[in-house]
Amino acid sequence: MNVLITGASGFLGRPLISHMHEQGHTAVPLARGDASTPPNWNPATGDIDLSGCPPIDAVVHLAGESVAGGWWTKARKSRILRSRVDGTRLLAETLASMPTKPRALICASGISYYGSRGEALMDESQSPGEGFLADVTQQWEAAAAPARDAGIRVVHARFSMVLAPHGGALAKMLPPFRLGLGGNMGNGKQYYSWISLHDAVRALYCGLTDESICGPVNIASPEPVTNRDFTKALGRAVKRPTCMHLPTGLARLLLGEMADELLLAGQRAVPAVLQQSGFTFDDPTLDSALKRMSLP
Repeated sequence: MNVLITGASGFLGRPLISHMHEQGHTAVPLARGDASTPPNWNPATGDIDLSGCPPIDAVVHLAGESVAGGWWTKARKSRILRSRVDGTRLLAETLASMPTKPRALICASGISYYGSRGEALMDESQSPGEGFLADVTQQWEAAAAPARDAGIRVVHARFSMVLAPHGGALAKMLPPFRLGLGGNMGNGKQYYSWISLHDAVRALYCGLTDESICGPVNIASPEPVTNRDFTKALGRAVKRPTCMHLPTGLARLLLGEMADELLLAGQRAVPAVLQQSGFTFDDPTLDSALKRMSLP
């Protein structure tokens, strides 16, 4: 297949492209901004130029501003929302208008769709939750409607925390944990859903190639863990104690609203759709995922 990819140079885009090449497919990056040659796009201005593309069989849309890149000011929250909704809508409308449409659009999303539900298991059939990120995710997914209405198979890849030592949340955690400064966040009882980068790429590829998969898909391991258990596992992996503790009040003082939604809240999401499709995880447990990374 020829697969158009946004966010191709990012944390997920690079390994996905490598995996696709190994499987014999061609990745076509959609460059952002004022690229000298197409294909390129600028979601902020509504410009997109696909004139340099070969015939496109599918699209993987991974672009969007990081939610953990800074304090959630009003302006930053607006950028987080607009980078997802405007880009997705522009892409979906463009694909819908093409004379020969791609067969599939795999669009990044997040398990924040479910809000914070305590210990309740969240599969893809659950209703949306509440909060800033839950609202963003609902609008993000809704923005793909033009593609779906045009008969394109749309998959909403609801990512959990993707683990790799060189990027994402784990890369930020490792320095303090390696110094023996790791510890629980708040009461430690909140659930963290996670997936290794290795399995996240494989799950994305499954959504891309398995035509029976449509709609929301939780990109998460089958074994979510509490923050307390995550802390213990990461401490074992780096062979350091985890005696520190970030109290709820201090987390909120340091990070504001972001602390409540990213650190102190949790989602116990499970990958029902992936498992029903026959997908098998190479890293089903947190210990196996961290062992693969050879962290020390």
